[in-house]
Amino acid sequence: MSFFESYSPVFETFVLGNAPVKQLATGFDWTEGPVWFGDANCLLFSDIPNNRIMRWTPHAGISTYRQPSNYANGHTRDRQGRLISCEHGTRRVTRTELDGSITVIADSFEGKRLNSPNDVVVKSDGTIWFSDPHYGIMTDYEGYKSEQELPCNVYRVNPDSGRITAVITDMNGPNGLAFSPDETKLYVADTGRMFGSDEQHIRVHNCSDDGKISGARVFHSINPGASDGFRLDTDGNVWSSAADGVHCISPGGELLGKLRVPELVSNICFGGRAKHQLFMAATTSIYSISLNRSGAACP
Repeated sequence: MSFFESYSPVFETFVLGNAPVKQLATGFDWTEGPVWFGDANCLLFSDIPNNRIMRWTPHAGISTYRQPSNYANGHTRDRQGRLISCEHGTRRVTRTELDGSITVIADSFEGKRLNSPNDVVVKSDGTIWFSDPHYGIMTDYEGYKSEQELPCNVYRVNPDSGRITAVITDMNGPNGLAFSPDETKLYVADTGRMFGSDEQHIRVHNCSDDGKISGARVFHSINPGASDGFRLDTDGNVWSSAADGVHCISPGGELLGKLRVPELVSNICFGGRAKHQLFMAATTSIYSISLNRSGAACP
């Protein structure tokens, strides 16, 4: 079978004809937030409804990294290699220190509790950027049903001062986010108040050196489904989750091709020996594929 669907000759140089989409592990309820730890040769990801973070390694397979996880969703690493996590259950963003202790990065804004932090990235200057939709407090399935106290915003945290700034305040449901390789652009998915209830698209914003956001514009709309999470390769192509797999979108917003995955994909990350493997969190399973691409340097 073919694992690819090409819309451009460019995409055909990204994929390898003999490299399959492989299921690495299955049996979960809703996988999310994959992050690669090259120094430990392992992938961490969330199994949100089961309140746990899982670990996969090429030689040992699956094990539990942390349970309970406070219904953790998205993850990344900071520039010191520490795990940064978004937790639905505690409505906060945390950092796992190298000694295993937990530091709270953000749990409120202007005296009100965050909603349910969803996805997170760290810029090269150390600032932490995260989305805060309300999905994790709408029901008890991925956290605890609770009252929403704040709008659904995107925030930036200064790691030195701890100051939290709302940088995007006009999205119905900000979700996945990532920087371009040169960090001059910030991409953010808007999945609406509820999936399918509003216009859903990826927006791109200009990002200045001091962290100011401007020039918001629609970059691309995923079809079928919606973009839940994405990462960029070294040339600035966006690899986004979709209902039928992963879509590759050029820096100009053109759909170049698709990776076919048999389950709805929620989020992805690059990893492996040369950051040439794409790991895909897809509903009940984790998949991977080797590409003729490398992930951008940012975590």
